[in-house]
Amino acid sequence: MSGPGTTRTGTLPHARPGETPAGTATATPSAAATASAASATDAVTAAADLPWAEELRGRTVVVKFGGNAMVDPALHRTFAQDVVELWHAGLRPVVVHGGGPQISAMLDRLDLEIRFEAGLRVTTPETMDVVRMVLTGQVQRELVGALNAHGPFAVGLSGEDAHTMTAVRRPAWVDGRPVDIGLVGEVVAVETAAVRALLEAGRIPVVSPVARGADGEVYNVNADLAASALAVALGADRLVVLTDVEGLYADWPRSTEVVARLTAGELDALLPDLASGMLPKMEGCLRAVRAGVRAARVVDGRVPHALLGGVFAADGPGTTVVPDPEPGPEPQAAPAPVPAPPSEEDDA
Repeated sequence: MSGPGTTRTGTLPHARPGETPAGTATATPSAAATASAASATDAVTAAADLPWAEELRGRTVVVKFGGNAMVDPALHRTFAQDVVELWHAGLRPVVVHGGGPQISAMLDRLDLEIRFEAGLRVTTPETMDVVRMVLTGQVQRELVGALNAHGPFAVGLSGEDAHTMTAVRRPAWVDGRPVDIGLVGEVVAVETAAVRALLEAGRIPVVSPVARGADGEVYNVNADLAASALAVALGADRLVVLTDVEGLYADWPRSTEVVARLTAGELDALLPDLASGMLPKMEGCLRAVRAGVRAARVVDGRVPHALLGGVFAADGPGTTVVPDPEPGPEPQAAPAPVPAPPSEEDDA
């Protein structure tokens, strides 16, 4: 199979995004949906030919997929199209998915408690069984299927597989104090061999944020933080987090003005005051850029094809976090002025 960076021709053994592989029956998309998909394909193809976009060829991009886009069928399809387009443009996408709405729906069906602290799900052993079942048995399979509708691209794996992620139990911090939230893990080690092997084979890894600890427990890991840890371990060029808001609001709830760009230091100062739902996303972005990822961007996953703008646009949508600027050289003292030679008038 051709790998990333391969020139696209009309003889590929799989369909392009928006096309139907031979022998596959699908519902006829609306004219608007078809036009939107075609427009996005044209846009990313054109962007991939720009000189600055050439720098991205062969680079790894980690994408966290979650929120409304996971439960809206149309957004789910356009997300899959976008990921495959990144592959066609020569990038190496890795998808880390959440599954909060689906987990909550199943817990509700089973009459199990649903509770969050500081944006993290309180996870009892019974809840962990549901998390594991929904993430790896339902959500991942649906996403892998959506990607593979365009060709033999995606392969699913859990953070448990091949010890890809190792976690330790972590608390939530509420008002400056730790709160026990059960089987919730913090990623402390990432073994990238399995993910790298898939990338080298031209595949798109789809990773569920479930990790095993050295203590033998299985932990529920926040998908934003799992994506951040994986981006760092892979040496990714960028991290893109899809969420349910336009970005980081400058003065929520008094204003919906979005902060377009901020440095790691600026974000660090804001973290204590962020809303609980936004906290893990921005914390993940901060960790990523401080550990070598060139940029991390939070974009509104409710907008069709937002992922393409989040990756390709220099001044794209949402909020972009970048590393702190390198300190410049120490300023040198200005040389002492050289006195002018005395004039004839001075000699008088």
